Amino acid sequence: MRNNLVVRSLAVVSGLAMLAGLAACGDNATSSSNGSSSSSSSASETQLSGEFSGAGASSQKSAVDAWVAGFGQKQPNAKIAYDPSGSGAGVSTFLTGATVWAGSDAPLEADQVEQSKTVCEGKTAFDVPVYISPIAIVYNLKSAGLNGTDKHINLDAATLAKIFDGKITKWNDKAITEQNPDAKLPATDITVVHRSDKSGTTKNFLSYIKDAAGDANWKYEVGENWPNNVGQGGKGTSGVISTVNQAEGTIGYADASQAGDLGTVAVKVGEKYVPYSAEAAAKVVDASPKDESAKGENRVVIKLDHKTTEDGAYPVVLVSYDIACPAYKDANKAEFAKQWLSYVVSQEGQQTAAETAGSAPMSDTLRAQVQKSIDAIQTK
Repeated sequence: MRNNLVVRSLAVVSGLAMLAGLAACGDNATSSSNGSSSSSSSASETQLSGEFSGAGASSQKSAVDAWVAGFGQKQPNAKIAYDPSGSGAGVSTFLTGATVWAGSDAPLEADQVEQSKTVCEGKTAFDVPVYISPIAIVYNLKSAGLNGTDKHINLDAATLAKIFDGKITKWNDKAITEQNPDAKLPATDITVVHRSDKSGTTKNFLSYIKDAAGDANWKYEVGENWPNNVGQGGKGTSGVISTVNQAEGTIGYADASQAGDLGTVAVKVGEKYVPYSAEAAAKVVDASPKDESAKGENRVVIKLDHKTTEDGAYPVVLVSYDIACPAYKDANKAEFAKQWLSYVVSQEGQQTAAETAGSAPMSDTLRAQVQKSIDAIQTK
């Protein structure tokens, strides 16, 4: 997933060329002058014009950049901005009515579903998965020769829980060396790096720790905020990666698309250790049921099986959602939301994200469920 650097670079360069017109920090926009590409639009699609904004999960940023560029080929007069402010901030902004959609690495809470009636014309917002990616557990042991895309340290969930709870503080601790007999692990202090902002990536990572390691090893409740005082925080996915890169002995978690040349953990599944990959993440999602406790119409929420023992599965997975209204006061926004989400979850959109961000394309079965929810958006 990280070895397709040429494809990613070309995609990003292409995306940036189209998005350069938007001045707001972290936003991306299509070029309104790209008239030559309008012929690729379906004749049945309403042509859009205007500015449309979203905000939320920083994990989706690389994929959104590519989606904006691809959607711009079909709708060159639609100017799209996305602020990767984090899942919590994005949902809060959406619930004020300031954005058309939100990206979130965690599904809506029950009170947020109820609150959404104020911006969805009396109806409740829905969330659908659009981006599936492994969460990489990244570390920096460059001086020990353990960094790099092909370098992995083996760790089980219980050991990870103790590291992130400050109970294991040295890289040559017996609990680590016993799982890595061939690695020359240094007596370097472990520095935990976590998200400082409210984050769905944090919630997904801690859900894995809680489920796989058990209450005996992880006593904290699962939420979008980091629950203890261990280590130091970094804002957003980029903040965590930057902090881990800056210091020897650090370990953190982030969307795998931004792991770069850091070392990554292969987690224990059954009797084997599995490094992350899009394919390994997809195995877990396809085998996981829909969360029936998620109340509200048109919601598609996945209940991840973090305890899976399926061969080749990587259970530290982020399922990132887009949140939208089934009804908007502004018909233009409703039409945009329907077309945008349809493109994002289409086979083309999912493949674009896979090539750019290394995500796992949704299965045809899951895409069909999601499209049914999108089709419920009222455009007239």
